[in-house]
Amino acid sequence: MSKSAFLLTGDVGLNKTADFLRWRLIAPLQIAPSEWELRYMLERLSENKYFDRDVSGSIELSIVMPCLNEAETLATCIRKAQGYLNDYGVSGEVVIADNGSTDGSQTIAQQLGARVIDIREKGYGSALRGGILAARGRYVIMGDADDSYDFTQLTPFLKKLREGYDLVMGNRFKGGIQPGAMPPLHRYLGNPVLTTIGKVLFPSPCGDFHCGLRGFRTESIQGLNLRTTGMEFASEMVVKASLHRMRITEVPTTLSPDGRSRPPHLRSWRDGWRHLRFLLLYSPRWLFLYPGLLLMVIGLTTMLWLLPGARGIFDIHTLLYAAAAIIVGFQSVAFSIFTKVFAISEGLLPEDRRFSRALNHLSLELGLIVGAILLIAGFSGSIWALGNWSSKLFGALNPSQTMRIVIPSITSLALGCQLMFSSFFLSVLWMKRL
Repeated sequence: MSKSAFLLTGDVGLNKTADFLRWRLIAPLQIAPSEWELRYMLERLSENKYFDRDVSGSIELSIVMPCLNEAETLATCIRKAQGYLNDYGVSGEVVIADNGSTDGSQTIAQQLGARVIDIREKGYGSALRGGILAARGRYVIMGDADDSYDFTQLTPFLKKLREGYDLVMGNRFKGGIQPGAMPPLHRYLGNPVLTTIGKVLFPSPCGDFHCGLRGFRTESIQGLNLRTTGMEFASEMVVKASLHRMRITEVPTTLSPDGRSRPPHLRSWRDGWRHLRFLLLYSPRWLFLYPGLLLMVIGLTTMLWLLPGARGIFDIHTLLYAAAAIIVGFQSVAFSIFTKVFAISEGLLPEDRRFSRALNHLSLELGLIVGAILLIAGFSGSIWALGNWSSKLFGALNPSQTMRIVIPSITSLALGCQLMFSSFFLSVLWMKRL
């Protein structure tokens, strides 16, 4: 058991933490809770709120809504959700994850019988993480509290969850987007582009990465150790579920104009960039590896093509750029390896057996040997160039001939040093797994 788990057990008693340990610390993914989650639980324990969980499993569905000043539409959303639970005989609850509302949203929710969870850390993702953490149901369906999603039409989500799917995404483009419900910038550029990028970077069947109405198996999503605090939380859930090879599907859902008189919390360009940044950071292959390999291939091909002599207008100047492409490409490939090792070690990415097997063959000793060979080649080329200069009594040289020796030699020296230092750094990152 982790140190954090021991402290929780010792401070608040095993009975109160047993359910949490069951789905969070002894989960198949073996991911410890984050510092934020531990702090949040301790606060809730002191208020005797958090561990009021349904350990018997009688609650099937928790409908979780993030809320920040949604007094205009919150009551409508809660009544629709409660009406669905009553009309279809579903054992469930409505959870309002309030993120510091100042318009009386908390009172409205309490008067209607919804559970209100106070989330102090600001952000859409923070509110949802807290609401999901406090959910009692076997399944969770989350949706915005602005009345843009229809909480009376949740049966397709619940049906798929009962069939065994871990994540059921809504697809607004298949279900229908009413006029005025989504700005043209989001409908025709933001959502399609970001979803396409997400599907290219990650093996996901989702056609609408950013749909706010989605359902999931509570234990499955709680085991992903979701961390983002902003709007990119929507992407993080899909990305991590895909990386962990969970069962994912989607169902059509509708999007209506929201019922608020104020502007939405979403900021198009800022939050769009946060989504794109998250997608790139969680894909070291596309961010570092593939561009690095491409640069190395282009640089090496160009260098070999120009080494015999000038090719029309292409001469030693192009050769120098080719050398730079090789060096930068190698750095990018090294960054991809460092990033993935660190991300796996920190629980940001799941274990990759093929990657681990490959690293086991890339030992420190192998890196030092190859690096030393490159250094010897670079020094040999440099001595050769110096010898040629000496034969000319250290006078003027033909740059086109000399630089064809000097540039590859410097490239070899740079790569040798980088490879040796990278091997040491990789060994440090990989040390705790040895």
